[in-house]
Amino acid sequence: MRVAVNGKQFRVGETLRAHIESSVERIAEKYFGNPLDASVTVTREGAAVRADISVHVGKRIRIQGHGKAAEPYAAFDAANDRIDKRLRRFKRRLRDHHHRETEPDALDAREAVLAADAEAEAGADAPAEAAGADADDREEWRPVVVAEMTTQIETLTVEEAVMRMDLADAPTLMFRNSAHGGLNVVFRRADGNIGWVDPRGAAQD
Repeated sequence: MRVAVNGKQFRVGETLRAHIESSVERIAEKYFGNPLDASVTVTREGAAVRADISVHVGKRIRIQGHGKAAEPYAAFDAANDRIDKRLRRFKRRLRDHHHRETEPDALDAREAVLAADAEAEAGADAPAEAAGADADDREEWRPVVVAEMTTQIETLTVEEAVMRMDLADAPTLMFRNSAHGGLNVVFRRADGNIGWVDPRGAAQD
């Protein structure tokens, strides 16, 4: 298994690197016999350190987790523990998925990144309008595409979609519902529950 360890505004020493590599290999091999690769990024964020772990275990499944602490070992261990808890939660489903002989076809889709509204980002910290200036005279914000890529929308059950979203530590996931082939979305709600949008289900009521 290949483990890539990188630092952003942070120098990763050999002792920390060895700890990261052995820990990631151990947790990946605990649940999967042949994990493909993993990457760990340690970032300095002010007085704190953030560690981000991403493990590719095959068949389009990537597991991600992060941790933040005052020192790098604690940040990495928090991220590693988070991944371990997720893997324990979905252990049986992951093994069933891992032993499938075939995977349903995925749908290629265009994915784009839109630049944020600078004024909305600034919020209350934005400078006051010049005297006599009318707020309505400001240029209307329009989305600007700053990056484009191709992504894949996979065919999953709702349970599998929730599992994928949780393992990837993602806020939302679009998928094709294996029950009818229509596009669905699962997402994390502000109250901690999981939301599920199924337009086809509403049409069948």
